[in-house]
Amino acid sequence: MEEEAIVVGLDVGTSKVCTLVARVENGANLRILGVGIEPSQGIRKGTVNDINAASEAIARSIEKAERTSGFEINSAIVNLAGTQVSSTISKGAVGISGRVIDQEDVYRALDSAQAIAVPHNREIVHVIQRGFNIDGQEDISQPIGMHGYRMEVEAHIITSAASTMENLRQCVSMAGIDVSQFVLNPLASSEAILSETEREMGVVVVDLGAGTTGVAIYVKGDVFHANVLSIGGNHITSDIAQGLRLPLDVAEEVKLKHGYALLEDIEEDEFFNIVAFGSEQASKVDRRELVNIIEARAEEILIMIQQEIKRSGYDSMLPAGVVLTGGGAQLPGIRNMAAKILNMPVRIAKPEKMVGLTDQISSPAFATSVGLLNWGILFSETNQIAPERSGSGKRSNLKPKADGLKDWLKRILP
Repeated sequence: MEEEAIVVGLDVGTSKVCTLVARVENGANLRILGVGIEPSQGIRKGTVNDINAASEAIARSIEKAERTSGFEINSAIVNLAGTQVSSTISKGAVGISGRVIDQEDVYRALDSAQAIAVPHNREIVHVIQRGFNIDGQEDISQPIGMHGYRMEVEAHIITSAASTMENLRQCVSMAGIDVSQFVLNPLASSEAILSETEREMGVVVVDLGAGTTGVAIYVKGDVFHANVLSIGGNHITSDIAQGLRLPLDVAEEVKLKHGYALLEDIEEDEFFNIVAFGSEQASKVDRRELVNIIEARAEEILIMIQQEIKRSGYDSMLPAGVVLTGGGAQLPGIRNMAAKILNMPVRIAKPEKMVGLTDQISSPAFATSVGLLNWGILFSETNQIAPERSGSGKRSNLKPKADGLKDWLKRILP
């Protein structure tokens, strides 16, 4: 019987840090063994702005996950939520000499594709195949096992600011573990929420985070476009704080309790009480005033998403529509507003296919956290963890499943 693998994901966001430890069961399902959730510190718009504060929050999250799982964590797959992301298309070719193409040939072709001039201040995050060409035959998605003399691959190369990655890497290192891989936020979320049918037909994943909004476009099963926008749910909270003269923590509470995206759905006689700055007593606030503030910013975010989709050039290839996830997707009314502005089918998704300690993470806000674990199933050289504290066991290295090789190649990392 194949040894069950352990995977660890570390989601470092603007509002929270979440560490998950999971066991891979039956080749695919995740049993959540450990959960560590901490309020985030030292992170703004997905980027580190205080290394010491960020590393302390990360360390507390890791400690909680270790305590609940019984494992000592040495490394983790870590999300990348910063906005300094760019991508390019590159091609690489290798000679085959008429024999059967194997896995090493694919690696060589992808290595050739990423041999591009990357500025010293940039670092490659992902190299993702978009199709192979063997001796002139195009649109080959799985070349392994085929014969040929020359194989060419078209790859989507995603880079980020090297300083952004190094600062986050340092924070994680100061918390006592290594980064085994970085995964762009919307790509991680996609692994937790998308169906294969949606990937093949053409779909947009929109990860509405606190500090940033991730956008990923899938066409014919592959990532054709990805970016991170510097706007998120915290902008709505800030608008509420300014408009109603509230502390930020109270504004966030008001948003979660009374918030709604569409003013047209709110009755005229709905009120709630708040204590504003400079006041000792609670005052009555018309809910329509709150929703008017929220609607303006939510509309701006969705228009920016619409512009990003059009900028990609794939806006006419997305019959599966939009899948909304992330904490911002929990705002009531956001699905209807998104469908109206984007003029596409829209659904809200949360991570599924999990058992174990799932109570805290079964919402759209944890799509990235769970998606990091799903990436861990697909890749080698991921997490190494110490034996269970109770005693026996060897350190576990996750290996790619043989029957998942096609998916692994589609989501390959450098």
